[in-house]
Amino acid sequence: MTEYKATRRAVLGGIGAIAAAGAARAQAPALPSAPVSLNIVDVAGNLQLTQRGFENYRKAKPNLVSRISFTQAPAPEIPGKIKAQQDAKRVDIDMVLSGNDALAAGIEQKLWAPVLNDYAAQLPKLGDILSPMASRLQTAAQNQAVIVAACPGGPLIEYMPDRVKQVPSTAEELLAWCKAHPKRFMYARPANSGPGRAFMMGLPYILGDKDPKDPANGWDKTWAYLEELGGTIEYYPTGTSAVFKEFGDGSRDMVASHAGWDLNPRVLGVVPKEAEIFALKGFHWIGDSHFMCVPKGLPAEKMAVILDLITFMLQPAQQALTYDKGYFYPGPAVKGVTLDMAPQESQDAVREFGRSIYDKLIADNPIELPLDADKMVFAFKRWDQQVGSKVAK
Repeated sequence: MTEYKATRRAVLGGIGAIAAAGAARAQAPALPSAPVSLNIVDVAGNLQLTQRGFENYRKAKPNLVSRISFTQAPAPEIPGKIKAQQDAKRVDIDMVLSGNDALAAGIEQKLWAPVLNDYAAQLPKLGDILSPMASRLQTAAQNQAVIVAACPGGPLIEYMPDRVKQVPSTAEELLAWCKAHPKRFMYARPANSGPGRAFMMGLPYILGDKDPKDPANGWDKTWAYLEELGGTIEYYPTGTSAVFKEFGDGSRDMVASHAGWDLNPRVLGVVPKEAEIFALKGFHWIGDSHFMCVPKGLPAEKMAVILDLITFMLQPAQQALTYDKGYFYPGPAVKGVTLDMAPQESQDAVREFGRSIYDKLIADNPIELPLDADKMVFAFKRWDQQVGSKVAK
């Protein structure tokens, strides 16, 4: 029992003693004798980074996969849909590409197959291949998903220099600016937005709250701040894209952002290239990550293919594709995957629109893990009730 507990602690710490524990707990499922079709649902915008890699797998393994269908859905909707399928014993979603939002909800509801416990022998040793940042971020999955992309996250504040003449440096100055310029600052609902989540989870560090990891008992300053800030906000969009569309068209002057959402909208021309960013005093990064989540209830032959697919997506050649056009900068979760390995269009986009300040921000500020799954779900609900519900539209 002592040995088992020690092994489990090592797994949760992301240090790679996974294979022996997993092999002892589940027999490897056999690959199918005929190709199967897969249904992948993206609730994080991750396909922008990975769809080419998934298609590469289908082309490389026609004996295993005949077709991959891709759909997108809002993160808050997917847990209920999977739960209904599992209750009916008819699971037709084979993988969910998720950020920490749907991942956390699925962990709380026990929807995900614990692939790193049950099938570790069929997967790479993550402790050997992940970058240091990705290794830390992987622990948020509690062995129930595998990281596929990593980003230092936020909370950054993005602004237009021609419209914001006095840039805030502290949370208090940001609040004062928002009161002086009502409806000109915006962030999206945290339960469905990476920058929105980072803003919410980063404030306890910036404000010096009692316990940044405890939204129930340690965020008194944060909840009060978010409520007061809400008095200056017109509405909270249900997704990040709407925030940057309004920022780009001049409806807002300042928005909550993060590394990927800073780069990609400028690359695509949604936001003017001259937009700038800053971090508030006391800033800590809240790391952001995308995961490959596998619902419980898959047939053994599909599980075998999914495990092989996960392994394929962690290969350096597929990881290099996640540089994309800066959407989740930098993107790769695997160490040693450099920008010069990415497609030329990715290299050109990142070199033109990247910022040298990121190296300094990453070097000078700690990268914190997102909240644990149960606490993140609590924080989402409390934000909805205490903050979001007080703003109409």
